[in-house]
Amino acid sequence: MSRKILYLINPISGTSKKDGIIHLIEKETNARKIAFEILPTSPIANYDVVKDKIEQEDFTDVVISGGDGTVNQVTRALRHCKVNFGIIPSGSGNGLAFAANIPKKTKAALSVIFEGKPMPVDAFTMNQHYSCMLSGLGFDAEVAHRFAMNSKRGLFTYTKESLINFFKAQPFQFEVVLNDFSFFTDAFAITIANSNQFGNNLTIAPAASLNDGLLDIVIIQKMNKAKIPFALLKQIKGNNKLQELVNEITHKNVIYFQTASITIHNLKHAPLHIDGEPIETSDSIFVNTIPSAFSLIQPNRLN
Repeated sequence: MSRKILYLINPISGTSKKDGIIHLIEKETNARKIAFEILPTSPIANYDVVKDKIEQEDFTDVVISGGDGTVNQVTRALRHCKVNFGIIPSGSGNGLAFAANIPKKTKAALSVIFEGKPMPVDAFTMNQHYSCMLSGLGFDAEVAHRFAMNSKRGLFTYTKESLINFFKAQPFQFEVVLNDFSFFTDAFAITIANSNQFGNNLTIAPAASLNDGLLDIVIIQKMNKAKIPFALLKQIKGNNKLQELVNEITHKNVIYFQTASITIHNLKHAPLHIDGEPIETSDSIFVNTIPSAFSLIQPNRLN
């Protein structure tokens, strides 16, 4: 079957203008004689018209130019369509794209679109909110809320907000419920990840796989703030192995484990984010995986 690509471009993602991306898309796709069309993403995440267009005009691929928030919106809306998704990373973090080894440069990302292999990617829900990468409660959610209110985007702004909030951060109280037992924890943050990273190649869940049917849970427990950077560095470097929880809870600064589902009772109303986008928090968060939620074109590892 001949390919037909629908490019959806977020005009405000990241910090750069999109004229260069559009020009390169047109040049590279025309060179391969593939039919295509370019549309802007929906500012209100309404893709009903796009759904109809895909079905009526037989598009085979939807390629998203944007960041993790854009990827979330588009795959959530269109994942039940019979299409493969591709990503041209152009957001502030690009966590899912980088976890899938999709390169940052537009021309290289387009090469993956044309030559790569569609592979299934899991997603998950948090109180029915769809997430395809990484979500969480506490410190990183507070940063996401502050970042969303800032008129300037990009890595510098995100880093600045992270530093400001680090010095103000206080632990929150949670009850974590699994299938076979539960425990209470005072924690600065709880991260629920399908992807292995926050974005910008900052790995937080080294053992995470995009299609293993499991979520990686990282809990940054209460500790002296001076120890937090070292504890995080150990986690980022992959020195924290997946743990047997019963034996590790009371004496580990960072708890790291995998599960297909989890319930978190948010006893002090820690802030919440979904794939980097802040949302209203809840008393309880019920998290469940969506195995093979959509198909993502990734680099062909045989090449």
